[in-house]
Amino acid sequence: MYKRILIPLENSVADRAILQHIKPLAKMTGASLLLMHVADGWVARNFEQLNLAESEEMRTDRAYLESVAKALRDDGFEVSHVLAMGEPSDEIIKFAHKHKVDLIAMSTHGHRFISDLLYGSTADKVRHLVDVPVLLLKAGH
Repeated sequence: MYKRILIPLENSVADRAILQHIKPLAKMTGASLLLMHVADGWVARNFEQLNLAESEEMRTDRAYLESVAKALRDDGFEVSHVLAMGEPSDEIIKFAHKHKVDLIAMSTHGHRFISDLLYGSTADKVRHLVDVPVLLLKAGH
């Protein structure tokens, strides 16, 4: 069934809901969990081109990913994590293809309200541009 589940995290309260929802499924199927956060601030978007130092946002996001991964490992899950940089939907789609995930599990709202109105939600873009199942959980449920 599911062997590799990609879970894009927002570093928000919505993450707890998606993780609680997906843990029983991962246990049942023996799936490994791939945690991903996409830093999308100015430094993150220009990191490579301008050879910039990591921003405080990126350091905070990396520490957050590491702490969530450790907690899941302590619960017996096989977990890897990555901090990507750029446009969240694009990075999630690229990562899903590259790592041949079987399922993407994500919350449907986060902290990007203005850009979601302008460009469409990250979850909506992802679900239309991948060829694997996408589990969407409305944050707060």
